[in-house]
Amino acid sequence: MSFRILIATDNHLGFLEKDAVRADDSFVAFREILALAVARRVDFVLLGGDLFHDNRPSRKTLHKTITLLRQFCMGDKPCEFDFVSAQDESFKDAFATVNYQDPNYNVSIPIFSIHGNHDDPSGDGDLCALDLLSAAGLVNYFGRAEAVDDIRISPMLLTKESGVKLAIYGLGNVRDERLYRTFVGKKVRMLRPAEDKEEWFNIFVIHQNRVKRGPTNYIPESFLPDFLHLVIWGHEHDCLIDLEQNDEKGFYISQPGSSVATSLSEGEMIPKHVGILEIHPDKQFKIEKVQLKTVRPFVMDDIVLADCKGLSSRKVDDKRVEQVLVEKVEEMIETARNMWLEGNPEEPEDSFPKPLIRLRVDYSSFTTLNPQRFGQKFVDRVANVKDILLFHRKRASTNADKKSNVNFDIPVDLPEKLDKFQVQDLVDEFLAAQSLEILPENGIGEAVRLFVEKEDKDAITEFASSFRHLAASLIIFCLSFVAESLNRTRVSLEKAPPDVIYDEDNLMKQISKEKKEAVAEISEESAKVFGNTKRAIAARSNGSADESEGNSATEQTAATVKRARATKTAGAKAKTTVKPATRKRATNAGSKRKKRDESSDETSDNDASALRPDDDDENDVVAESPRLSRRDPAPSTAPQYVRYLA
Repeated sequence: MSFRILIATDNHLGFLEKDAVRADDSFVAFREILALAVARRVDFVLLGGDLFHDNRPSRKTLHKTITLLRQFCMGDKPCEFDFVSAQDESFKDAFATVNYQDPNYNVSIPIFSIHGNHDDPSGDGDLCALDLLSAAGLVNYFGRAEAVDDIRISPMLLTKESGVKLAIYGLGNVRDERLYRTFVGKKVRMLRPAEDKEEWFNIFVIHQNRVKRGPTNYIPESFLPDFLHLVIWGHEHDCLIDLEQNDEKGFYISQPGSSVATSLSEGEMIPKHVGILEIHPDKQFKIEKVQLKTVRPFVMDDIVLADCKGLSSRKVDDKRVEQVLVEKVEEMIETARNMWLEGNPEEPEDSFPKPLIRLRVDYSSFTTLNPQRFGQKFVDRVANVKDILLFHRKRASTNADKKSNVNFDIPVDLPEKLDKFQVQDLVDEFLAAQSLEILPENGIGEAVRLFVEKEDKDAITEFASSFRHLAASLIIFCLSFVAESLNRTRVSLEKAPPDVIYDEDNLMKQISKEKKEAVAEISEESAKVFGNTKRAIAARSNGSADESEGNSATEQTAATVKRARATKTAGAKAKTTVKPATRKRATNAGSKRKKRDESSDETSDNDASALRPDDDDENDVVAESPRLSRRDPAPSTAPQYVRYLA
């Protein structure tokens, strides 16, 4: 009996979930994949990363995903293979158990998955969405590196009664430049079974750049060890699922590609497939590629306006240009319809979904049209009406371009400093030159990092909202003082003599005087409140500060506002009874008290500070061999490991 495994990568669940037309595309394709796993009676599903499109998927996306996993992966079908390696070496959650062996679950089709660059661990707790599914017992999350500068990979060892031995290695996404440097430094190590290590069929699941996009911004195939038999390569969306052999190392590579088009590029236009991998006892294997039928059809084409009949660059007719483009889009829609009917012959013609259409227009010597206005002509027939047209023109080559076309042999260690430089460093450098009074610099830097690197669109909003109530307290404080100042001015004018009330100049002088006194009092009291607010913010932004400190600062702010209101009310009453000579002496005494209060406030404000602990480098300890599984009947029959130095 052979292993039957369904392999897929880059499902991107939740992609464009707010789009009116394409919101369910990723879930429709994933449903088809799981239904195919049930129909083909596979042993398990192996995913190569980017199960989710966002680092923090929405509740709607998580709900749909959990619903599909429970619908297709739970049941009474027995799992006819044994997990014989130490499970806590592969699964780093609190349970450290493969889900189909958990007595609390009835799993019929286990799913094993690594993380990709879209759904990698980050934030508080260094967790990802796969950690949630793993804790819920729905997905077996493996391939997470504990230290990216010293990577140690233990395989999942699976066996069948027929004698098939399968070792699955996995490595979730690591930034390509850093992983490249780790491979060059011989710091990526794979452990192999010490007993009968040549009898195991070795699979490696990886999610990195396969195409060279920079000197070190990819992982060369030659970096991988030659004891591997098959590499499942994720991250690249081009569907190249057919087996390709590496001539240097001898292993085969399968690149399933994405199951949903996340960009309007040529690679996404290739028909989407998943693979049914069969592994026999003699280590012979094959992949049957199965085309996904529910994927929205995608057609891309090019047109050069200068080559179209009836168009002249000397006398440009925009209506004629628009007519030519409309006719071309109509042809592409018909091509998409034929593709759909050919792949779904049993489906009725009215089930044809709105296709994705991309027409790249070379408009050299012509003018462009409004792409969105043009797309409104196909609003009921095309899924991407806002970006059907892509205008471009050929750039004439110059002598400068020819001179700059020079190939540089860049040393491997040259980009190391740039590799360590992150977006947060730029933000911290910018904020260091500013004088922020309310929001903490470290919080802003972390929010911007999540927004840029993890595409967390709510990071900055959530950071600002966490301090919203403190800003509201300042606003309420200022408004209360303004209201009390107006009321005091009204009382003062009611008791003023007639020559002040009925003389416009005297009246304005009296109001101006009251205004200056109010501004001075507001400045004095706001300094106290502002100091307490800054201490509360410092306590909140500092991870070591406890909640009681923030609460006490907030209570002090409220007490200061209350005390200020009582003082001003008593002062307004005193003004109605004090004689002119007494008023002068009271004012002088009050100014002296203000100076003493201001000096004490400055001293108390200087006491508030936030401490940032230094990050100490930790030495990662690599065990000589993983521990054995708790489920092994006897230590003598359980496989041992030896270290493999890549």
